[in-house]
Amino acid sequence: MSDKAWGGRFEEELDTIAARFSASVDVDGRLWPQDIDGSIAHVRMLAEQEILSADDAKQIVAGLETIRVSIERGEFDWDEAKEDVHMNIEAALTSAIGDAGGRLHTGRSRNDQVATDMRLWTRQACGSVVTDIDAVLEVLADKADGHLEFLMPGYTHLQRAQPVRLSHHLLAWAEMLERDRGRLADAARRMNESPLGSAALAGTTFPINRDATAQALGFDRPMRNSIDAVSSRDFLLEAVSALAICSVHLSRVAEELVLWSSQEFGFVQMSDAFTTGSSIMPQKKNPDMPELVRGKTGRVVGSLVNLLVMLKGLPLAYNRDLQEDKEPVFEAFDTVHDCLAVLGGAIASATFDKARMADALQAGFLGATEVADWLASRGVPFRDAHHVAGKLVQQAVHESKTLSELPLEAYKAAHDAFDDTIFLALDMETAVERRDVVGGPARERVAAAIAELRGRLQARRSA
Repeated sequence: MSDKAWGGRFEEELDTIAARFSASVDVDGRLWPQDIDGSIAHVRMLAEQEILSADDAKQIVAGLETIRVSIERGEFDWDEAKEDVHMNIEAALTSAIGDAGGRLHTGRSRNDQVATDMRLWTRQACGSVVTDIDAVLEVLADKADGHLEFLMPGYTHLQRAQPVRLSHHLLAWAEMLERDRGRLADAARRMNESPLGSAALAGTTFPINRDATAQALGFDRPMRNSIDAVSSRDFLLEAVSALAICSVHLSRVAEELVLWSSQEFGFVQMSDAFTTGSSIMPQKKNPDMPELVRGKTGRVVGSLVNLLVMLKGLPLAYNRDLQEDKEPVFEAFDTVHDCLAVLGGAIASATFDKARMADALQAGFLGATEVADWLASRGVPFRDAHHVAGKLVQQAVHESKTLSELPLEAYKAAHDAFDDTIFLALDMETAVERRDVVGGPARERVAAAIAELRGRLQARRSA
C-alpha cells in the first residue's frame, strides 16, 4: 500500500524518516487477535444492518480467519511501510479478496478501532494478571499452612517489636496482593464498554448497531459519548496504576526476602533455582531474583508516569500522541507478570529456619509490651505501665540480661503489682496466643485466616 493510500489530499510520499518515526507495527503488532476479532464483529454487524452484502461479509470474515491462521503460524509478512497492525491486516485482506476487503472499514475509523483493540487487550491482560496473583496467593496459603508453629519477631522501624507467627506475616503479603487483585478486577469491569462505532469522533452516518458489536465482543455496553470513546485512555491509567501499586507491594516482599536471607537475619534459605553465585566470591548465594523484582518496580512506575505525562495536555478528541500509549502498557503488564511468576517460585521453594527465628525472639526485649499489658490488665493506667516496662528494659540493658532473666525482686521494685505470673506472660508462645483477636497472630485466628484465603481461591477457581 502506498503512503498516498489515505486519499487524493496528498501529492508527495511521506518522508522516509517520518515514515519510520511514525510506524508502530513493531509495538502494536501484538494487538492482531483483538484487531481481527473487532473487525469480524464489525463486518457481521454491517451485514445484519444490510450496509454490506452477505457475500461481502462472508468473504471478509473468511479472509480475516485466514490471516489469523497465517499470523499464528508465523507466516504473515509484517510490513513497516504499512505503519501499524490495522493497515497491515486490512492490506493483506484486500490483497487476498479484492474490493470486498476495502469495504471492511465502512462506518469505522482507526480511532475507534484502536480504542476498541486496546480495551479488549487490556481487559484480557487484567484477567491474566489476576490469575497470576491467585497463583502466588496459593503459594502463600500453602506456606502459611505449613508453618503455623513458626514464631518470629515482628518489626517496626526494622527493629524487633513483638512476636508473631511466620504464617501471620506471610498472610500480610497475601492481603496486599488481594487488594491488588481487586484493583485490577475493578479496572477490567470499568473499562468494559465498547468504543466501536464512534468512528473518528462523531459517529457515522451509516445505520450501524453498536449494541450488537458491543455484545459480540463481550462488552457490557457501548460507550455513551463518541468523543470520549476515541480519546479517553483513563482505563489504561487505572490498570497501570493498579500494576504500579502491585509492583510496589512485590518490591516490599522481595526486600524482606533479601533481608531475611542475609546472614544477619538467617530466617530463610532461598533455593538454588532462584539464586545466583558471585563471579569472584565462591561462597556467595545471592538473592538475585527478589533483587530484580525490587529493581523492576521502577519500570512499572515509569510506565504509569509515561502515560500520565502523555495524556495531561491533550485536547479532545484523538491525537497521534495516543499511539504512544501501547508500549508502556505492554511493558507494565509483561513486567508484573514476570515478577509474580519469579517471586511465587522463589517463595514456594524457600526454606524457613524455625530455630533461627526463635533465637531472634530472645534479643530485643520483645516482651516489653507484655509487661505493660500485664500491669494494665491489673488496673494500672497503660501510660504508667508503659513507663514501668521501659524502666525494666533499661535495667535489663544495663545488666546485659533479657526481661525473663531479671529476678522477681526487680519487677516488684519497679511496681508492687507484680507477682511471679509475669514470667508466664513473657513466654513468646503465650504472648502470641494472648493476641486472640480478629486479624491477630493467635494460632486459631491465623488458621481461620488461611482457611478463609483457601475458600476465596476455591470459589474463584469454581466461578
